[in-house]
Amino acid sequence: MSSSSTALRELQRDLENKANDLSKLQKDIAKNHQVRKKYTIQLGENELVLKELDLLNDDANVYKLIGPVLVKQDLAEANANVRKRIEYISAELKRLDGSLQDLEEKQHSKREAILKVQQRIQSHQAGKAKE
Repeated sequence: MSSSSTALRELQRDLENKANDLSKLQKDIAKNHQVRKKYTIQLGENELVLKELDLLNDDANVYKLIGPVLVKQDLAEANANVRKRIEYISAELKRLDGSLQDLEEKQHSKREAILKVQQRIQSHQAGKAKE
């Protein structure tokens, strides 16, 4: 009798650990979505800046805000900086997509593991009820 209650306690502890792991994965997924949203907004802003820079004449004055000061910047340099920023943000978004896919796969397998433990607990309890 005591061995079955010990086994049941072990299964419940296992279930609790898996549930905690799942909760952590869900928090990581939410954090990934938050960071991804921030980068998506930055990408849109930088693409708008690039479109604006493309509309300018070659002799137009371009200024960059550095702290509280506007500093004159070469149009070609400003263009190159914005393109590098877009390239970096795009790479980060691609990395976040890969990370998100990995987290979602882990979440799926963790849910399946939880389901299996729950089924084992139920079958264990059903067997105990028959005794």
